[in-house]
Amino acid sequence: MKKLISIFLALSVSVICLSSCGYEYADIEFEGTYTKELAGTQLNVYNWGEYISDGSDESIDVNKEFEKLTGIKVNYSTYESNETMYSQLKSGGVSYDIIIPSDYMIERLKKEDMLTKFDTSSLSNFKYIDNKYKGLFFDTNNEYSVTFNVGMVGVIYNPTIIGEPEHSWKALWDEKYKNMSLNFSNPRDGFMTAQMILGYSLNSTDKTEWDKALELLKQGKGVLQSYVMDEIYGKMETGEAGIGPYYAGDYLTMNEVNPDLKFYYPSEGTNIFVDSVCIPKCVKNLEAAKLYINFLMEPEIALANAEYIGYASPNTSVVNNPDYCYYKNEILYPDDNNIVKTEYYHDINQDIRSYYENLWIDLKLY
Repeated sequence: MKKLISIFLALSVSVICLSSCGYEYADIEFEGTYTKELAGTQLNVYNWGEYISDGSDESIDVNKEFEKLTGIKVNYSTYESNETMYSQLKSGGVSYDIIIPSDYMIERLKKEDMLTKFDTSSLSNFKYIDNKYKGLFFDTNNEYSVTFNVGMVGVIYNPTIIGEPEHSWKALWDEKYKNMSLNFSNPRDGFMTAQMILGYSLNSTDKTEWDKALELLKQGKGVLQSYVMDEIYGKMETGEAGIGPYYAGDYLTMNEVNPDLKFYYPSEGTNIFVDSVCIPKCVKNLEAAKLYINFLMEPEIALANAEYIGYASPNTSVVNNPDYCYYKNEILYPDDNNIVKTEYYHDINQDIRSYYENLWIDLKLY
C-alpha cells in the first residue's frame, strides 16, 4: 500500500525499510538549502491524523528526515477536525509553530488575526505549487499559507451489493438502498449533500435554504443505515453498507482493501477543499517553521506524502512524475472531458453557523 516507487529527475532515494531497530533514514538529495543553525530547538507541529508519511508501509518518515537534516526536534500532535484545532488555538493554552487547516478555517483564522504572515516567494520550493492553488480566496496574496493537499467529495458504492446507482446525490435517498446507505455525521458535509440536490450554494446565508435542506435530510433519514465519518471504512470495506459519501483520497485506500468498491462524483456537483500549511500567531520558532514548510515542498517529500495520504497533490513535481503511483489517476485528477462542478466552503458568519448547527441537532433528534 502507498509505496514509494522511484526517482524524480536528479533526486535519488535509497530503498527504505523498517527493521527491528526502527526506521532507517532515506538517502535523499534535497533541492532547498538547509543548515543546522537551529539544531537543538523545537518545532511544534499540529496536523490531521494520518496526514503525513510516517515510515510505515515502506514510506519515508517525513518528520524524522527533517530532524536529521536540521537537528530541529519535531513535536508532532494531531487533531480530528478544523474546529478542534481552532478551539485549541483560541484557548491560548497551547503553542504551535505549524498548523494545516482547511480553506474555510484559514479564512476564519485570518479574519481573527490568528495567523502569522510569511514571505512564501522566499521559499525556494514554492515554485512547485501549481498556480491554480496559489492566490485562493482565503489567501489572495499568498501571505499566510502554502497548499498541502487537495480533495473532493464523492460517493463510494459497492455494485455487487446495490447494482449501479444513479450518479447523483439522490442515490443516498433511494428507497432501494434502505439500511445500506450512509451519510456524513458532520453538519457542513451532511448539509452539502442536500444543498447540492436543491441547487443551493454551500455558503448560503439564507436561513430558509438551510431549512429546506434540513427537510430534505429528514426525508432521507429513514433510508440511512447510519451517519458516519471514519466508520465508513469498516462499513464499506466489509460490505456492511452499500453506498455512502466520502473523500476521494480515502476511497482509494478503501479500494485497496475491497476492489469491488467504485466511486463517482455526483452530477449536481460537490465540495472541493484544500488543506494548507500555516504558521499561527502563537509561533515560537518562526525560522524553523519556514524551513519545515519549504521541506514539505521538496519533490521527494511531497511525493512520499502524496502516496501515503492518497489525496491529490498541488505539487507539480509530484503530479508530473510518471513514477507517482497515482499518476494521471482519474479520481484524483479528472481530465478535461470529466470536469467536476465544485464549490469551496467559505467561513460563514457566526449567526448562520449557529443556525445550521442547531438544525443539525434537530436532525439527529428527529
